[in-house]
Amino acid sequence: MRVVAEAQLAAVLAGLPGCPRVVAGGNFATPRRVLAVLDAAVAEYRLFMLNAHGALPDRDGVTLETPFVGPGMRGRERLLYFPCRLSLVPLLLKETLPPDVVIVQTSSPVNGTVSLGIEVNILPAAIEAVRARGGLVVAELNPRMPFTHGDAVLALDEIDYAVETDAPLAVPERRTPGDVARRIGERVARLVPGHATLQIGIGAIPDAVLASLAGRRGLAVWSEMFSDGVLELEKAGALDTGVPVTASFAFGGPELYDWIDRNDRVRMLRTEKTNDPGLIARRPRLVSVNSALEVDLYAQANASRVRGTVYSGFGGQTDFVVGALHSPGGLAIIALPSWHPRADVSTVIPRLAGPVTSFQHSYIVSEQGTAAIWGHDAVSQARQIIDRVAHPDARAELRDEGRALGFPLA
Repeated sequence: MRVVAEAQLAAVLAGLPGCPRVVAGGNFATPRRVLAVLDAAVAEYRLFMLNAHGALPDRDGVTLETPFVGPGMRGRERLLYFPCRLSLVPLLLKETLPPDVVIVQTSSPVNGTVSLGIEVNILPAAIEAVRARGGLVVAELNPRMPFTHGDAVLALDEIDYAVETDAPLAVPERRTPGDVARRIGERVARLVPGHATLQIGIGAIPDAVLASLAGRRGLAVWSEMFSDGVLELEKAGALDTGVPVTASFAFGGPELYDWIDRNDRVRMLRTEKTNDPGLIARRPRLVSVNSALEVDLYAQANASRVRGTVYSGFGGQTDFVVGALHSPGGLAIIALPSWHPRADVSTVIPRLAGPVTSFQHSYIVSEQGTAAIWGHDAVSQARQIIDRVAHPDARAELRDEGRALGFPLA
């Protein structure tokens, strides 16, 4: 690894041929200083990121690529969306979208290594792919990045160039769960068996679920990501201290970052491991809790598109739904409010008009109630979704539409 000044790095990047593909760390670990150098030095390039947040280059010559659209890319004119479940994105980079440059934000060096910290995810696979074709790996060394263990650890000789920075890590906006989210969280928590292993994402509903589990004991975490709610479970004594918290990326507040720094209780693994349905299925009582934009009477969930336009993508939802269903005692739960407050529409619709993100769940839960899906016939599923999940204002129309679809609904 060679530590260089920004001007030296700019000269190296300016020599890249053609229109290079650049893979950069996403979520809340974007190497923004290196990204700014890249954008100033290279006229045309393709920027591949997963769940990008914050401001990104937005000009002619920059093409954005992603299999999961974050706020930083959402609605952008020069965006190319690649539908792909998260567990297969490393294969996408190896076979179809090979990178020419990978830029990452890491910890400061420790004993000849750095750590990818809060963002492991697809980055090890990207580094392997770029190495296989003789490309570059550039690191932004930041002492504020936690040193996490597992697949996060990277030898210095895997990095070609590095620049040093000292900047606070970005944190997500903290939102207090409202009454609807709390009611959903309580309902989901009642479904979670003792000594369960949890996969729960970020947002008001996941936070409410975790808050409702604070009184439990012996819980474990195997998830693609975790945030502040897991730290609250740790402080409440709800987690099994003999089982490491396992995930692929994390984001939260400074207290969470301090907790995971050099913490042997936290193991950060690459996406191919955390999201492998086969490995997920080996965890007993794996409870997967995911949300959706809408569900239909066929018990299908859409978590990726709004009015035909991509909002996010498949992500890891499909991976964990399949893995949880094969886990001994496992459950795949979709949790969502019955009514979308901003769009002022029901989140339960007769039939999805676009791509299905996931299907064949164990339960669908809203603040109205819980529909048991797994093991019930199609008519029973539809009735439960209408009677227990849908908002009362939408039920009569849903029954009419359901009958038109062939469901014998009273």
